[in-house]
Amino acid sequence: MEFLEVRNLSKIYGKGESRVVALDRVSLTVEKGEFTAIIGSSGSGKSTLLHAIAGVDPPTRGKILLDGQDVYAGNSEQLAVFRRRQVGLIYQFNNLIPTLNVVENITLPVLMDQRKVNQERLNELLELLGLKDRKGHLPNQLSGGQQQRVAIGRALMNAPAVMLADEPTGALDSRNGQEIVRLLKESNRKYKQTLLLVTHDENIALQAERIITIADGKVVHDSRIQQEQKRIKDRKESGREAERL
Repeated sequence: MEFLEVRNLSKIYGKGESRVVALDRVSLTVEKGEFTAIIGSSGSGKSTLLHAIAGVDPPTRGKILLDGQDVYAGNSEQLAVFRRRQVGLIYQFNNLIPTLNVVENITLPVLMDQRKVNQERLNELLELLGLKDRKGHLPNQLSGGQQQRVAIGRALMNAPAVMLADEPTGALDSRNGQEIVRLLKESNRKYKQTLLLVTHDENIALQAERIITIADGKVVHDSRIQQEQKRIKDRKESGREAERL
């Protein structure tokens, strides 16, 4: 079932000599509950694509449909509501409010939406993220990995339809990075949420069900993980063969 559809999407910054085409007529679909990794070099357009899907950065042309809804069809207030309720966005840097404790940071999107906090869901997230004994701590009392867990909890609190993670392990060491990916995979499995993760780390990308490669603002490769693993294996074997010759 097609849950997310990107149609002929373009994003252009500037004009004349300063004109930059960040996305160039990108089209793709993602099924509900699918875990997709988006990879590409710096400046390829992968983060621009993620932010356009999130409702953060409007495209120059094209459409984004989420569960049949045109993301940019409404006014700015409707777009803000869409972001709060339908999208969970995780950045490389957690952007926690330093004066709020763990629970206050996690529940902030709900309170901004002027809705009652679902205590059962909050407790479930604290348990899932291993933060039950840290719920009264401020961000500066937490490790980097714990802070990123709080950011994940904040993104999950409103039970969004889609989770979008932009280099969520980029500021963490290898051990904490692996733990964050494990938690994202667990939330994807547990809550049946569609997950799109931007990364430059091939090992992280290989944990997804599907890998989309972006280059120069275009989709240049799109494969299921079994196909991607075979492609990487073949590439490594070709490299070893070349070294022997």
